Amino acid sequence: MDCILIRHGIAIEPDEWEGAEENRPLTEKGKKRVKQAAVGIAALDCKPTHLFTSPFVRAYDTARILRTVVCPVLKVETREELAVGAKPEQLVALLNTLPSDSVVICVGHEPQLGEVVSLLLCGKVLPSFPFKKSGAACIEAEGIIKPNQARLRWWLPPLQLRVLGKRTRTEKQDESS
Repeated sequence: MDCILIRHGIAIEPDEWEGAEENRPLTEKGKKRVKQAAVGIAALDCKPTHLFTSPFVRAYDTARILRTVVCPVLKVETREELAVGAKPEQLVALLNTLPSDSVVICVGHEPQLGEVVSLLLCGKVLPSFPFKKSGAACIEAEGIIKPNQARLRWWLPPLQLRVLGKRTRTEKQDESS
């Protein structure tokens, strides 16, 4: 299984938002950056079989943008296992219900995403793996996902994803010229 963990894009700051926290949306810049990062993820040629997201608006909107660019045939599925406050073990349990050859995109929040990576790579929850907004990591595991048994395939901050996407677009333009 490959699990691609992605943090939601830049959202309106909490002190600038009067609504409920779960309804805080992406900014226009956040939407643009997510789309650019999604092009970078698409360049990595992953073939997602599932697209899960936190039910919070900023994560759901990030997942919708990813779906458009990376995996248009998939349905965006909201999962409480990715909501703010969810325990890393909850997401691991969800992943273990899927076929072992799945490629899963999970859109969520910090610190939960970093805690999931820590649990899978190190066997315990540590604050050592922070995700930037629109940043992503791919964790791979064989068979059932167990703490301390997974491997890090790649970890890309949003700037690197944007550069990768831009480079790929440029190469495609050069090929068609």
